[in-house]
Amino acid sequence: MKTAAAPSPVTAKRPRTLAGVVPASADQGRAQTLALYEAALRLMQEGKYEKAHEAFHKMLATSPADLAERIRMYINACLQQISKGKASFASDEERYDYAISLLNEGNYEDARAELKGIISENDRADYAFYGLAILASMTGDAHHCLEHLQEAIRLNGKNRIQARADSDFQDMADDPRFTELLYPEA
Repeated sequence: MKTAAAPSPVTAKRPRTLAGVVPASADQGRAQTLALYEAALRLMQEGKYEKAHEAFHKMLATSPADLAERIRMYINACLQQISKGKASFASDEERYDYAISLLNEGNYEDARAELKGIISENDRADYAFYGLAILASMTGDAHHCLEHLQEAIRLNGKNRIQARADSDFQDMADDPRFTELLYPEA
């Protein structure tokens, strides 16, 4: 009577090349490179071209030859998108209009960066403080909304009247500090 042989443990097959079997460490390195490659592609898809460019550039030196050409292609695509995204403006008011369009599209961080850029170049730009107040209101940051709106009003009293009718401050309407700032004489 024959006895059944014990099953042999299952081993993962390693790829074969002309030079023989690829060592396990090379397989792990390739898997790690592919994971980084996929992460960089996700950054591109999210529109984070500068971060994607940086990730692809780091991979290029150690990547296998079959990926290197694709990585170079994506590096160039990132550079094109980065250069396309750099806008130049004739005036701070034009930059403000751009920031508000970003805000309306929901690109809050980019809008914030543009508005703060205006203020860094012109600390008397009341409209930029007003824009930051709207941004803070829309993102639920009552403290910064009041801070920025107070500065906008200090620089230009007409901002108080404008804010009273501005629907972008609807989330602040129930805050007594907001009411006190807009109606100090009451």
